[in-house]
Amino acid sequence: MTAESPPDVPALVEDLLLLLFQPGSGTIAGENTLFYVLGGAVLADLALGGHLTVGARDRVRGTEGHPPSDDLLRPAWDHLSEKPQGVQAALAAIGPTLREPVLERLVARGDIDREPHRLLGLFRTTALREGGTGRRARLLADVRRVLVDGTEPSARVAALAALLSASRTLPRFHPEIPWTSAVIGRAEELERGDWGAHAAAEAVNRTVTATVVNSVVVAVTVLPPS
Repeated sequence: MTAESPPDVPALVEDLLLLLFQPGSGTIAGENTLFYVLGGAVLADLALGGHLTVGARDRVRGTEGHPPSDDLLRPAWDHLSEKPQGVQAALAAIGPTLREPVLERLVARGDIDREPHRLLGLFRTTALREGGTGRRARLLADVRRVLVDGTEPSARVAALAALLSASRTLPRFHPEIPWTSAVIGRAEELERGDWGAHAAAEAVNRTVTATVVNSVVVAVTVLPPS
């Protein structure tokens, strides 16, 4: 599978990076701690798909005989199948290499465009611009309905909103997602795995996902968000 032919269903880590992309500035929110957040999205996706289990001493491991089909997720599953780890160690192991392949996947889908650009009028580089798919706006609307309107989310949207909250970048989304005490409270509930009765995910997978999200919170608080 190549960046030119991505799978039909985007990975959760794609959705998260697309939301963190800021169209007005062409930057990605939370760059200082991005690899923790992207690693968390991969682990959460594995958990929701039943590809990740918790073993002795709360170490996460790839579910034996049940690898993911998406090649963005497979390296993490391979790593954790060979070497079960605590979530913090897993984030540090799988997160640092994710930014570029995930961004390339978004470019291949047309969600983000790379445009030639000259820095200071001299140096050739590329600038990021929002693509024409409208997918970022749809994702933001999904998260807004959960955080602002109180709609019960699907498991995927619940995990996405929880990870966005864990990234500590939610204030950057004001006014689309107002930075209010009610929104903060709901975001914290999602971080804890309180998704509501209709979020279709097995209890064990919710628990693993909540563990991942809270490990992201701990990791991100070490450094201030960019």
